[in-house]
Amino acid sequence: QVQLVESGGGLVQAGGSLRLSCAASGKILGITTMDWYRQAPGNQRELVAAMSSSGGKTNYADSVKGRFTISRDNAKNTVYLQMNSLKPEDTAVYYCHVLNIWYENYWGQGTQVTVSS
Repeated sequence: QVQLVESGGGLVQAGGSLRLSCAASGKILGITTMDWYRQAPGNQRELVAAMSSSGGKTNYADSVKGRFTISRDNAKNTVYLQMNSLKPEDTAVYYCHVLNIWYENYWGQGTQVTVSS
């Protein structure tokens, strides 16, 4: 089992910034991708940003390109999401997700991000 603990969500005004963190523990050997999803009320969960195990490959949703940056510290088993120029439409619950070499998926508990206009 992999345990994921997220932090950093909150309320911010439009144009502001937040940094989300997700620390992994437990069965961390074999983790490949670490990424962030979000789900707004009434919407499906969507991929926001993903990063490969080496950090060499990243993938972003078109809606966040140029504003969000994903990074990871493998020594700390932690993935981050720096969110700048936040918009009200970024309001959602953000979830950390990891995939390992056995194709097991693990999710964090979610952290609320609310952007006021």
